[in-house]
Amino acid sequence: MKQATLPPIYLATTEFIDAGMKERIEQHKLQRSEQFLTLEEPMNLVEAIRPLKTLVLVECISMWINNMLHHGFTQRDIEAHIKTLLSLPQEIVFVLNDVGSGVIPDNALAREFVDISGKVSQLLGQNCDKVFFCIAGIATQIKGKK
Repeated sequence: MKQATLPPIYLATTEFIDAGMKERIEQHKLQRSEQFLTLEEPMNLVEAIRPLKTLVLVECISMWINNMLHHGFTQRDIEAHIKTLLSLPQEIVFVLNDVGSGVIPDNALAREFVDISGKVSQLLGQNCDKVFFCIAGIATQIKGKK
């Protein structure tokens, strides 16, 4: 007899901040299939994931960093939260945008976001079993066994 498996969780981190963002969120909902159960949590990823008993796809860490900065959290807070996430027993897939390959932003907050994103990317890359880089819709595995 085949055991029933729980569907994976799509943990959405984006906050509804304006009509444009709401439209983007609606497009994302249409793109993902009903294979996932959606859970929305813009801030406390640890408490959202801790009770779950299935695979979790976090989309996306970049928006989560944005949320944390917007609500006054520091780089130290953000890195501590990521380290706690990495200590959880669940299988977690993290999506993170590569924001450090472009032009250096002209304002301090944007530069802070890029710097923190780079540090978080390094933490995830060092601690995750597999890492993929995706560009132009093509995923290339850059860490882990294929």
